[in-house]
Formats: sequence, structure tokens, C-alpha cells
Amino acid sequence: MVFNAPERVVELTPDNPFDRLPDGRPAISDDLLARARLVSPEEAWSVLIRKHGYKFQFEGGWHVLHPDRVLVGRAVTAVFMPLRPDLDKVVMNWGAAKGWSPRQNTWVIDNLIKDDVVVVDMFGKIRDGTFAGDNLSTAIQTRTGTGMVVDGGIRDARQIAELDGFNAFVRGIDPSAIAEVTLVGVNVPIRIGGATVLPGDLVLGTSAGVTFIPPSVVEEIVLYSEETRMRDEFGKLRLSEGVYSSSQIDTQTWEAEIQADYLRWKERRGKA
Repeated sequence: MVFNAPERVVELTPDNPFDRLPDGRPAISDDLLARARLVSPEEAWSVLIRKHGYKFQFEGGWHVLHPDRVLVGRAVTAVFMPLRPDLDKVVMNWGAAKGWSPRQNTWVIDNLIKDDVVVVDMFGKIRDGTFAGDNLSTAIQTRTGTGMVVDGGIRDARQIAELDGFNAFVRGIDPSAIAEVTLVGVNVPIRIGGATVLPGDLVLGTSAGVTFIPPSVVEEIVLYSEETRMRDEFGKLRLSEGVYSSSQIDTQTWEAEIQADYLRWKERRGKA
């Protein structure tokens, strides 16, 4: 009931070009996950909006535990709602039938795998909306090696910040424990601020904010980013050499002579 069935996740993501994980999410390749770490939010945004019309995939305004660390992984989505006793009773009975702990946040965490990023819609709740403290964050780090995005709070921030390679994007920090909320969906569409997130999206978290990238455009964005960085390297080199003027380089479309020079340089660089 709470966890979306694999076949429903498949139906939600029909444009997926990758294999599938056991829970139905798109299995974005490890190679693309690694290369995506160098993608900037601006590069991703350019492809998302200009070419594909994805206007609502970025959310800023986070408290970031490590602004210098990039967070990349495959989204596991989870949504909580304010406590309603009759609904909570149904959910708790469902979990009890599976032999699970009464702590509903652990249901999500205990099903994470390597390179997952848990993305939690806690409707912005910070006090009594702390999805994880140091113990559960340790469990997340052990299972995924990545981090979390929580539209809500966390506790034990100092201890969490000490986890190796871990990062967290949250709305705030509070000493309270999670309370008066009910987990109503895992691997379902969720809203994080002004962004819509689907299970299996590529999560790209930087100091600027978090971009949620549909699997169907991940490779295109990575390739665009790599080409952009290559062009920037060439342009700065030629500017430093005094070969071209800034107005010739700092433009959307290079003159034919410059473009040909770039392609020759790129070929030589590839053979080096």
C-alpha cells in the first residue's frame, strides 16, 4: 500500500532508456552517475528547459551540510502527511503485517541500496519533522554512500556532518524527534518545493540547490556539460594566447574559422 509496486513505477517512467532496478526504478548507469558529478545546475537547466520544456526540476534555498560536496544518485521518493489518526492506523497495520518497526521513516531507509538518494517530502516541517538523526543517517550512508534531500528537518547535524562522503540538503535543523506525521507513499511522484520528482530521477545536489533530472535526458545533459567544459577550456586557452578577441569567443556561435580550429584542437587533445 505505502510502497509503490514495481509495475506502477514502470508505468510512471515509460521514457526510461535504462534497465530497471528490482523496485521498478530506472537504473541510470554507474558511468553516467560518475560523470554527472561535474554537471553544473546551469548546464542541466539549459537542456531541461530549452530543449525539453522541463520547467520545474530545480529547488534552491536549502541548508546544506557540506556545500563543497556534490550529491548524485538515483531518487527514492517518500512523502509524509500531517497525522490523521484513522489513516495512520491503516498505515501502521500495513507495516505491522510485514513485521516492520513502528518507526515509519525506517521503512524507507531499510530498503535503500547503493547510489540511492532518499528524497523526502515532509511538507517543510522542521520541528517534529526530523526525518533522520545520526543513527539513521549512518544507516543511509552505509546503504547508499550518498546522502539525502529532505523538505523538512534533521537532528544531530554535527554528528551527521562527520559521516564520510555524506551530504544532506534540508530545510532546517531541530533537536526534536519525528512526530505527528504519516508515511503515505514511497516511489511515488512527490513535490519538493517547486519541483516535481519521480522515482529514479537523477538527483544533482550542489551548493546552488538540487536538480531532479528525468532519466530520459541524463545522457544528453552529461554530454552537453562535457562539450561545454571542453569549449570553455579551448576558449580560455585561445584568449590567453591572444589568438582571438573576447567578443569572438564569448558568443553563442563561433565563426567558421574558430569552430574549425576548435575541432582540430579537440581531436589532437583526444589523441594525447
